[in-house]
Amino acid sequence: MPFVATRAGRVFYEQRGSGRPIVMLPATLHDHRDFDPVAARFASRYRTIAVDWPGHGRSDEPDPAQRVSASLLAGVLADLVDDLDLGPAVLVGNSVGGYAASRLALDRPAAVAGLVLVNAGGFSRQTVLSRTACALLGRPAVTRRVLPHLVRAYLRPVNDHDRAVAERVRARARTVEGARTAAALWHSFTTPAFDLRADGPRLTVPTLLTWGTRDVLLPLKAGRQTHAVLPGARFHPFATGHVVFASDPDGFTALVEPFLDTVFQTSPPDPRPPTASLPQGPAGPRDLS
Repeated sequence: MPFVATRAGRVFYEQRGSGRPIVMLPATLHDHRDFDPVAARFASRYRTIAVDWPGHGRSDEPDPAQRVSASLLAGVLADLVDDLDLGPAVLVGNSVGGYAASRLALDRPAAVAGLVLVNAGGFSRQTVLSRTACALLGRPAVTRRVLPHLVRAYLRPVNDHDRAVAERVRARARTVEGARTAAALWHSFTTPAFDLRADGPRLTVPTLLTWGTRDVLLPLKAGRQTHAVLPGARFHPFATGHVVFASDPDGFTALVEPFLDTVFQTSPPDPRPPTASLPQGPAGPRDLS
């Protein structure tokens, strides 16, 4: 199986297709399988790489002495990009995956052709409530007890795929290792390194910001705050939960495919048979740029 050696141990990735690279980065306790419905479609034209973070999916458990953090995941992403020698890639980042993708784009813009951020962390204001939630969920015992009950509330699953996503996350959150990893990440969300608001104007790569408006962890208000500090981004809300591409894969791909064409400045022949225009899903995208 394909692994990359990183500063946090071996990281698993699933690769499909060929051509210009797209790297897909999941949320906390989620894994590469979240992206299956959209990765299959993108792979018909691009090289798609879906990643498992350390302590997630098929990747190695990090050393207990090495505290997992959002900043560590950004470093792991840099290791993976270097090892695979990708050249400029489009990064599709969900939640903490969006933070890691943005951090790489800020630190090494030449490595990033564009960003697709999905309910991304790091750009919205912390409140007393959010800091309290992060402090509580930053304790493994609390995470193990509470997070399995939060999963359905933030995912709002509507199809078999995202129901399977929810069950995987709930099962992982109930394990000692999963609770420890999730708690360490939640703890890191209140650290200064996670706050990218002041850096937003420096994010100059083409950016598409999508937001599931039914997400209780990062609601639409957080999406609007993120858009406000990313003035060059295009903003598209969906009536979904936290993982837009799992709940509305047709709407998501219909929105992202033209963005990829623009970013890569190429329109290769589509090997799929001609079809009617793609459906927009339960809500369809709405451009608020």
